[in-house]
Amino acid sequence: MSPLEPPRARRVAVIGGTRVPFARADGPYATASNQEMLTAALDGLVERHGLQAPGAVGEVVAGAVLKHSRDFNLTRETVLGSRLDATTPAYDIQQACGTGLQAIIAAANKIALGQTESAIAGGVDTASDAPLGVNDDLRRVLLEARRARSLGARLKALAKVRPAHLVPDIPRNAEPRTGLSMGEHAAVTARAWGITREAQDELAAASHQRLAAAYERGFFQDLVVPFRGLARDQNLRPGSTVEKLATLKPVFGLKDPDPTMTAGNSTPLTDGAALVLLASEDWAAERGLEPLAYLTVYETAAVDFVHGDVADGEDGLLMAPAYAVPRMLERAGLTMADFDLVEVHEAFASQVLATLAAWEKRGLAPVDRARLNVAGSSLATGHPFAATGARIVATLAKLLAEREGPARGLISVCAAGGQGVTAVLERT
Repeated sequence: MSPLEPPRARRVAVIGGTRVPFARADGPYATASNQEMLTAALDGLVERHGLQAPGAVGEVVAGAVLKHSRDFNLTRETVLGSRLDATTPAYDIQQACGTGLQAIIAAANKIALGQTESAIAGGVDTASDAPLGVNDDLRRVLLEARRARSLGARLKALAKVRPAHLVPDIPRNAEPRTGLSMGEHAAVTARAWGITREAQDELAAASHQRLAAAYERGFFQDLVVPFRGLARDQNLRPGSTVEKLATLKPVFGLKDPDPTMTAGNSTPLTDGAALVLLASEDWAAERGLEPLAYLTVYETAAVDFVHGDVADGEDGLLMAPAYAVPRMLERAGLTMADFDLVEVHEAFASQVLATLAAWEKRGLAPVDRARLNVAGSSLATGHPFAATGARIVATLAKLLAEREGPARGLISVCAAGGQGVTAVLERT
């Protein structure tokens, strides 16, 4: 019996994407759950691409960074509450801010290997409805009481409860191994790479202006579905200018002699959801759907940010794309000159600028700013952690589809834990 031949990798098409407008935390979506937002995005995608029929989609892959215990099966529960066929399999995935893009990669791999013909992938996050954990000391007391074998032993355990135990554990935007927030880590990186306040404010102002222009020309009409009274991203400030941003006070790196990071050049806490429809070429052709682009190459990397930042080095928390992109381009035989568009997730303006500088230091050509985040990015839209990857993929795919002839785009997403997820989209 001859061994089975390995399957040939097929091209993976990006058919379209849908998201709800992103909202600032504790705003319009303050009472919206992850499941509610993800369902709204999924229903929008189903409606726009006619996916209501049984078996229309092979599977759904998504995730969230901030999850309640009730969200242990978030994506599957979302499918069951949506217009998608209830027999569609679904599962969760999580890699901090890289979750959305990593979910897309996971789904794309199955399509490429012929294990499924189509999939929906992305993510959701709410900073408003963040889970509150039971105080750990209280949890230990309650577990002791549960294990007690008599009423007396149970009462003895419960007698250990103190008023301080009633204070809940609230999720912190801090790295467990350093205790520093993401913003404080970014401030260390900004200092290490010499990123100026003016350069950060210029990037932030451009993000808002470009996102506003994209909305005005109707670019997001088939990518964004209204939700809870919002029709566009709440964080968007069309009138942002370098002069206005220069008036804001620094909020990170305040121990530095000249802190540069403000609320204006940093991404706010955000609520939102985004999804992308992926498929094989045959599946798309059978349904008369024109692919926007193709997902062709991807790479993930990680850095030792603990020692890097502590030593004031260059390998900061959000710098893993500095290694992922050069590796990916070398493997694909590409250079920066081969890209018409570049999408770098804007967790902080300083992090984008440090990443660009690191790419040059590692031998890549400078990125033409006219090709960088041309429809705005996270500084303007906001950043619901797990949703950002799908937002970027859908946006870039449509931008490539608008161009005449072949085009190629690069995606770079940094993530907590010193990780980075990167990918290439192509239009042929």
